[in-house]
Amino acid sequence: MYVHTVSEACRLLPSSSQWNSIELEFHKFHSSTISIHNDNTPSGYSKSYDCNLFISDKSHFKRFIYVCVALVFIILATVLLVHFLPLNHTHQASSSNLTAPLKQALLFFDAQKSGILPRNNYSIDFRGNSGLQDGNFGDPHVDLVGGYYDSGNNMKFTFPTAYTTTLLSWTVIEYHQKYSDIGELEHVKSIIKRGSDYLLKVGSTSTGKVNDDDCWQRPEDMKYQRPISICKSNSSDLAGEIIAALSATSLVFKGKNRSYSIQLIKAAEKLFELVIRNPNKQGTYTTDDACGKEARQFYNSSGYLDEIVWGGTWLFFATGNVSHLKYATDKVVLAMNAEEVDDGVFYWNNKLPASAVLLTRLKYFRDPGYPYEETLDSATNMTDLLMCSYLSSQRFTFTPGGLILLRPESSSRLQYAATASFLTKLYSDYIKLTQSSGRRCSTNSFSIEKLHKFSISQVTYILGNNPQNMSYLVGHGDNFPTHIHHRGASIPWDNQQHTCAEGNRWLYSKDPNPNVLVGSMIGGPDQDDHFLDSRDKPEYTEPSISGNAGLVAALIALHDLPKHSSGLKG
Repeated sequence: MYVHTVSEACRLLPSSSQWNSIELEFHKFHSSTISIHNDNTPSGYSKSYDCNLFISDKSHFKRFIYVCVALVFIILATVLLVHFLPLNHTHQASSSNLTAPLKQALLFFDAQKSGILPRNNYSIDFRGNSGLQDGNFGDPHVDLVGGYYDSGNNMKFTFPTAYTTTLLSWTVIEYHQKYSDIGELEHVKSIIKRGSDYLLKVGSTSTGKVNDDDCWQRPEDMKYQRPISICKSNSSDLAGEIIAALSATSLVFKGKNRSYSIQLIKAAEKLFELVIRNPNKQGTYTTDDACGKEARQFYNSSGYLDEIVWGGTWLFFATGNVSHLKYATDKVVLAMNAEEVDDGVFYWNNKLPASAVLLTRLKYFRDPGYPYEETLDSATNMTDLLMCSYLSSQRFTFTPGGLILLRPESSSRLQYAATASFLTKLYSDYIKLTQSSGRRCSTNSFSIEKLHKFSISQVTYILGNNPQNMSYLVGHGDNFPTHIHHRGASIPWDNQQHTCAEGNRWLYSKDPNPNVLVGSMIGGPDQDDHFLDSRDKPEYTEPSISGNAGLVAALIALHDLPKHSSGLKG
């Protein structure tokens, strides 16, 4: 791991081979030590003595030698067995066995692509070009071809697309070297760019089919009209998430594709000015029927302050403009005091926990000083309290199998556990970089080891260490769901067009999906670890791009586990 000084933004950022900055090896930080000795100071070296050894009984001496040799062989054999024999702990996770699920989780985004597909498309052979008329059914006509289908339906939502793009960009900014080490850096950057390209097109426009959820049809077979929704400047939450996505993505492409990075920053700043120009008109996009009526039942936004803070913070990191930081830190105080229905949960609807982590990062590695001290201290305290809440059952409960229940009443519980896993591992990396072993929150404390233990426990649960012995990442392991709630995966690729009515045949079929949706993390089990592998039960079997983004983030963060260590001690 490396940390870099980026002078124009007056901050520290993780290393990127494309950035012009100075590398400092993560593990080589040390304080200088000076030893001053005088004649009265004991030497730091042990003294030596000359001794004469006499053997009075050779038989006893031989026994002593034999016993010593036997003990040496026993110790050596034990070490070799521990080293080479496979361990039976299901929680075992190492850098090598997290590589496969990480590569698989990235493939899901290739299966969700809308528009014209790349020639190879990473061997996703049951997908083709689709949605080539998107934007033509609105008034005015706009080009909305591209982007990603949200989940198992054929709808495209700007809000979760922007969130997904932001989160994946964050992982590259923090852990780009890990992606490079496993040969996935260009892959994940292409996934991010497809999202940011789409966001540049939409601005604050959302597209979706009104009755798409009633039609079970492959996206390649769509012939119906797909109307768009136009959002105005009062959709502050949607604009804030787009600003965050464009800003974070600009950092990903700052080196090799600087012109594209500048284009993203300009678009983000233009949108940011639009948001802050009329503070009395700020609001959520789903309260405006023209904008978010159709999205309301899928991605209903509960507030906009967290997205404004999120967007302003990322825009500061991208530009170094302290006015953006000032605006974000002023708003974060209001956001922290606001009543949040999902307090402590990082997902598409709540960015405040992640913003607190970002601001804590700023405090740790490049404290800007006045007038930000008090706000950054509050963000650090919030981050520490968040970590403590994950590690105990006082605030959040767990399933009998160990999955944290951050939103017990909601479905798709795995996505919340995945982002919690990411934040805890990322924060443990920050703490390690400060040469500390842990932190305190109120009367409790936590160590790097405890954060790591929690983080890996949530990922291993998803990958199969659960009461069902079920991998909730499709294609990983020997036992994973086969009836995924997904149109493209459930209908055969037979070069024939199937109507909506014909699609119901596959929706309610008891047969496994003909196409394996490799790398998709589904909704997951209920509060008691029970799971139904049924296509018509989307609360269990439907994946989403926002959920998968959280899993990718957790997997790449944990990918540096020490060899031959489960990371569960501490």
